[in-house]
Amino acid sequence: MHMTKTVKVDFFCDSKKWPRRVPKIKKITKKTIQNMQSYFKKNCLFSINLILSEKKRITKLNKKYKNKFKDTDVLTFVSNISNKKLGKTLYCDIFFSIDTIEKFIKKNNVNIYNHFNHLLVHSVLHINGYKHNNLKQFKKMKEEEIKILKEIGVNNPYL
Repeated sequence: MHMTKTVKVDFFCDSKKWPRRVPKIKKITKKTIQNMQSYFKKNCLFSINLILSEKKRITKLNKKYKNKFKDTDVLTFVSNISNKKLGKTLYCDIFFSIDTIEKFIKKNNVNIYNHFNHLLVHSVLHINGYKHNNLKQFKKMKEEEIKILKEIGVNNPYL
């Protein structure tokens, strides 16, 4: 699925718990990426894979690459490969765990699509250099998330 000249998004599903939600997720993703154009570096191409996954796979990835021995809602990986003819391309894999997401939305009584949208915005900020390694970075990233979500009609997830 092509979003813009600079951002290409492909969807992969490796869990039986996602398929009925995929059409709406594709719509949300398209709208969010379009709304976040100004965040993407202009001199780069972004090739984004959205992998709709589940606890087992996310736990393995989290252990292998982040040294954390647990499931998490979303994992974002960015590989930076340059080619003189093609310019700079950022290959990004964003994994979503349906199990953690479902647990969160039940516990917090949140709409699954709004929560997915929040996680997507969070990951898109990550692939564009945002971090939350300290309180200052966390606050800045949180403010951006709230602002972007408001623009696309999603209430502040931190309230």
